[in-house]
Amino acid sequence: LVHNLYLRTFDDQLGTAPPNEPNSKVGRVLDVGTGSGIWAIDFGDEHPEADVVGIDLSASQPSFTPPNVRFEIDDIEEPWTFSQPFDYIHSQMMKGSIRDWQTYLKQCFDNLSPGGYLELNDVDGFPTSDDGTLTDDCNLMKAFRLCFEALAALGSPFEEFSRFEGIMSEIGFEDVHIRRFKWPTNSWPKDQRHKELGIWNHENLAPHLEGLLMAPLTRALDWTREEVSLLAMEARKDLADRSIHAYFNIWSIHGRKPLKIEES
Repeated sequence: LVHNLYLRTFDDQLGTAPPNEPNSKVGRVLDVGTGSGIWAIDFGDEHPEADVVGIDLSASQPSFTPPNVRFEIDDIEEPWTFSQPFDYIHSQMMKGSIRDWQTYLKQCFDNLSPGGYLELNDVDGFPTSDDGTLTDDCNLMKAFRLCFEALAALGSPFEEFSRFEGIMSEIGFEDVHIRRFKWPTNSWPKDQRHKELGIWNHENLAPHLEGLLMAPLTRALDWTREEVSLLAMEARKDLADRSIHAYFNIWSIHGRKPLKIEES
């Protein structure tokens, strides 16, 4: 569902960086946190000239893949040991999984070929609304506040994603671009594009809300499973309420490693 949400958000392209433009050619590609592997497989199908590597902590990818796609089990927070650099690194929905973003982004930079691209796609932690219909005291906001409080206590704070634009520039990326999109919480929007995105987003989030909350709240805040289940049930009501015009900000940031790196 998340893959389809991004496809619809990006007008049926697999990303916003130049390697996704029609007729673009790319060599080595790294998909970080590949999950089911669907992005890597689709990119490999679209780019038969590319060598696509998907990495994740666990093996949950299909055994049948295009000949130019392979998967590896690896921890991206450990030092990277790839034998060759990449022309394009794709990193999607990694917030909450990375403890040290400065180090992570520097490792991405160091493992790119000169002229190579890094693309980050992720969601802001808190939903918001433009008309005040989403209030701070509603259960949906309470659920996310507690979740991020717990994640911070567990050592994985949910970072403000838009700030990575500045960090990428500091590390040395050039031509850094940031774009914002919206994923509504349900079908409340009037325009068809965002209504459809809201339907997909609700179908993706609602069934998994309890699972999203369970581990952080029980481990860090000493909640019981029953308390988490009750909060998730109340938060799902807000998520489905079409009178609450809420949405999540979705950010896409990409930047290029310079062709020449000045020696310090």
